Amino acid sequence: MTANGDFYDKLEIRDPEQREAEQFAELRGLIALAKDKAPYWQRTLAGVEAGDIVSRDALSSLPVTRKSDLMEVQAADPPFGGMTIVPVGEFRRVFRSPGPICEPMGAKPDWFRGARSLYAAGFRKGDVVHNTFSYHFTPGAFMMESAAEALGCTVFPGGVGQTEQQVEAIRHFGAVGVMGTPDFLKIVLDKAEEMGTALPSLAKALVGGGALFPSLRTEIQGKGVNVMQNYGTADVGLVAYETPALEGMVLAEGVIVEIVRPGSGDPVPDGEVGEVVVTTLTDDYPLFRFATGDMSAVDAGQSSCGRTNTRIRGWMGRADQTAKVRGMFIRPEQVNRVLARHPEIARLRLVVGSENNLDTATLMVEAPTRDDAFRDTVAESFRAECKMRGRIEFADSLPNDGKVIDDQRSYD
Repeated sequence: MTANGDFYDKLEIRDPEQREAEQFAELRGLIALAKDKAPYWQRTLAGVEAGDIVSRDALSSLPVTRKSDLMEVQAADPPFGGMTIVPVGEFRRVFRSPGPICEPMGAKPDWFRGARSLYAAGFRKGDVVHNTFSYHFTPGAFMMESAAEALGCTVFPGGVGQTEQQVEAIRHFGAVGVMGTPDFLKIVLDKAEEMGTALPSLAKALVGGGALFPSLRTEIQGKGVNVMQNYGTADVGLVAYETPALEGMVLAEGVIVEIVRPGSGDPVPDGEVGEVVVTTLTDDYPLFRFATGDMSAVDAGQSSCGRTNTRIRGWMGRADQTAKVRGMFIRPEQVNRVLARHPEIARLRLVVGSENNLDTATLMVEAPTRDDAFRDTVAESFRAECKMRGRIEFADSLPNDGKVIDDQRSYD
C-alpha cells in the first residue's frame, strides 16, 4: 500500500490473476456485442469466436487495427467507420483530430478513464484545477476535464495560448493544480515569473500529450510545482499513469495493453521495446488491438506504491515517422500536403527538436526560391496543414532517403 493506503479504488489493488480473468471475461462479451452491432468489427472479426479469446495468446491472434485504418474506414463510412456500438447521437461529444481522425466521447462519467491518474498525482475533491489542454477540435481538454469533474474538482477551461491571462486566472481563482502539456506548463510558469506574479496556491500538475523530460521535471519542481505525467491517446483514452513511487507508469484499469514488434502484431518479451497496442473495454466504442504507433516496454515487477497492474516505461517515441509536437501529432501525410501546395519545392523535411525544454518544429525546404515572401507562404501552408506554427529554413540539398519527419529529441 502507499504510505497512507490511499488508492482511487479497489480495482488498482486487485490480484493480477483476478484482474486478467475479469478483463478477459469482459472482453469476450464486448467482442460478441461488437460483432452483432458494428459493421467494421463484423468484417474484421468474421472468423473469430468470442468465446475462444480466453488468454493473451488468443488475443494476439486477432488482427491489429491502425490509425491509417481509422482514416480510411471513417472516410468511406462517416463518421466512425462502422466501429461504434451506438449511433452518433448517443455520444456526449464528437471530435476531429489531425489526420483527420474522428473520435467520440461517451455519456458515462470519466469515459476516458483519466480520474485515477489525477488521483495518483494528488488531485482531490474541492480542488480548483486549471486546464490548459486544447479545447479546439481534439478531445484532450475534455478527457482531463471530465476526469477532474469525476473527482469533484472545479475546472477552469483555460485551453492554450493567452499566457498572461492564464497566469491571472490561476492567481485569481487560487488554482491548486494545472493540467496540460509539459512544454505549455513551462511557458505559463515562465510567464508568471516574467510578470512578477506569485502563484502561491499552485502546488501540483498532471501533464500529458508529450514527453516530460527529466530536466523539465526538475525545472518545474524547482518552481514549487510537483509534476507527474500520464500517457494516453485521443483514440483509446488513458493508457498508463505515474504514481508517487515514480517507478515507470502503471497501466490503467479498463484496458488490455500489449507491447508488440513494430509493424506486426507479435508480442515481444517483457523488457523489450516495442509498439503499444491497446484493447479498450468500452461498451459503446470498443477498440480491439489498436496500434497506437507509440513505443514503450514492460518493466518487471509491481510498483512499490501498492498498485498491482503491470508497469511500462511510459512514452519512448514513435514506431513510425509520426511525431507528437506540443501535444499534437504531425504525420508524414500532413507534411506531404504542404509539398503538394508548392510544386516548386523539390523536397521537404520536418525536423523536430527541443530548445530549453520546449518542442521546436523546423521545416527544411529545398527549393530554388528563397525570398521572404515565399518563406511566409510556406509557413502559412504548414500552419494550415499541421495546425501549428513552425520555423522555415532553406537547404541547398536534402537527403533522398524517404524521411519526411526527423525527430531529433532524446528520450533518455
